[in-house]
Amino acid sequence: MQATSGGPGSRLFLALPGRLNRLARLLCVEVAVVASLTIVVNPAASGGRALRQLPAVRTVLDAAGARYLVHHSKSLGHARAIAAEAAVRGDLVVAIGGDGMAGAVAGGVAQARPGGGGVLGVIAAGRGNDLARTFGIPRGPADGARLLLAGESRPMDLVAVVGADGSRVTAAGSVYLGIASAAGQIANATRLMHGPLVYPVAALRALASWTPVRFQVDAAGSASAAGAVTVPQEFAGYGVVVANLPYFGAGMKVAPQADPGDGALDIVLMRDAPKLTFLRVLTKIRRGTHVGLDQIATGRAAVVTVTFDRPLRVGADGELFQVPDPLRISVLPEALRVIAPRVVTHLCIAVLRGDLLSCRKQRLPDNLPSRMGGARA
Repeated sequence: MQATSGGPGSRLFLALPGRLNRLARLLCVEVAVVASLTIVVNPAASGGRALRQLPAVRTVLDAAGARYLVHHSKSLGHARAIAAEAAVRGDLVVAIGGDGMAGAVAGGVAQARPGGGGVLGVIAAGRGNDLARTFGIPRGPADGARLLLAGESRPMDLVAVVGADGSRVTAAGSVYLGIASAAGQIANATRLMHGPLVYPVAALRALASWTPVRFQVDAAGSASAAGAVTVPQEFAGYGVVVANLPYFGAGMKVAPQADPGDGALDIVLMRDAPKLTFLRVLTKIRRGTHVGLDQIATGRAAVVTVTFDRPLRVGADGELFQVPDPLRISVLPEALRVIAPRVVTHLCIAVLRGDLLSCRKQRLPDNLPSRMGGARA
């Protein structure tokens, strides 16, 4: 494991005199800076993009005097292990990469700190960045690093998948089977095209050779009204998505009402229809209006069991896994907290400058989420 360290740093407020400390806590909302951060980056991810963003992150953290370690991971499993070890120490664990890296680090943090005591930071450096999009986390590495110093932590659910053989996958965004996982496999193998356009192109390629799969979906603890998936449903079709976030596939709004902090999962079923009809789904999914089509059914549940009639890879946060059915997919309520922009009109940050307490007002970012489930249009 390769690790490098940053500046000395200190926990905000701890060095302030007692009276100023109490005043700061009364007047200023929680500040996300902690005594130590662990930054996890995969040097090979996204063609080296994650590693190229590291210097800008270091510059911001060094200027703030933050104490941090940088670990280079060799795989998602290795990243998860690094995150778990850091979370046990009480570090704020930062994932530099895409949704796969963020999901792996989130799973490690949650495993090490059950009960939601762990904290995750994200520097968006992938092709999809759907977790960052949902929480309004800025794309630039310097802005992302500043958010680590001045954001707030919000509760976030995770998704647990358990296969028939006991194998387990933890996801932050969504779990999907069918044409979406087939498209994900094509996208992951694509080397000539970069950026978010790779996902819709991959979906078209998957559609060309698609034959329907027969799914059975049994949702327990359903909470929605009209159109809810409340009883076992068996259907032939294109796929099943069980979502914790509104977005997947680099901004496709697959589950418009999904809220990562509501303790429930959103279900999207894509029933069989002519391929030309399914093209309408692809044209509407970016805005989330596909859910009004007849071939789409939606619902919400705490636990979902899914079976399918032929071998399928399970997609989760942009990665693919071999997990045998039946799958038990369940929500892990408030499994951790994620650093996100503040939901206040102005931000008051307490900083120690000699013996003075200084408060600085900052504008909110334009992409601040209007609700927990998504960013402003």
